[in-house]
Amino acid sequence: MLKALLFDLDGTLTHSDPVHFETWTELLKGYGLAISLDFYKVHFNGRLNEHIIQDLLPQLSVDEGIQLSRYKEAEFRRRAATVLRPLAGLDVLLPWMNQRTLKRAVVTNAPRDNAYFILKTLNLEETFPVVILGEELERGKPDPLPYTFALDGLDIAPQEAIVFEDSPSGVQAAVAAGIPTVGIASSQPPEILYQAGATLVVSDFSDRRLFEQLLEPTEPLLSV
Repeated sequence: MLKALLFDLDGTLTHSDPVHFETWTELLKGYGLAISLDFYKVHFNGRLNEHIIQDLLPQLSVDEGIQLSRYKEAEFRRRAATVLRPLAGLDVLLPWMNQRTLKRAVVTNAPRDNAYFILKTLNLEETFPVVILGEELERGKPDPLPYTFALDGLDIAPQEAIVFEDSPSGVQAAVAAGIPTVGIASSQPPEILYQAGATLVVSDFSDRRLFEQLLEPTEPLLSV
């Protein structure tokens, strides 16, 4: 029996990756690095900033890496403030979730300030009172810990939840926690998310297959 929906944030509740890509591109120019969108999808999407910076800028000290990460995210928030929108179909899925009084949580590798900024910008603060931050746990995604932590906090079993994720690392984390996972192909090709273990991949929440095949396969379809 379905009892909860768990959502990633960036690329799932909103298509924020273009702003992240733009911000990283400008920042890394100062270090003599140029990145393509394909490189971003592989090396940035769904990963913690500390791991990104360690890989690309190993010459920076830990403190310098922390400061760079803070600067990057402040710049992201400045650029994103007027452009973020809920992903298509979310205006159907969230009322559906509320009508069934399902538990819910956001499970993200995003920094705390970003997570709450995005929820506030999308007017979803009250919808998601539970926010699990991978950077504040011992391990973030792709480790399953953020999702097992969410399951424990909501007091549900893995088979009683469905996860929505847009990155391979996020899908891997949810699948490793034993939770059926829907891939959101906002930033990755569907085949990459299927390879990571997604049960179903859709472009956004307006895809009718989400209801037909997973959420209520024996009930009449919602009008989406």
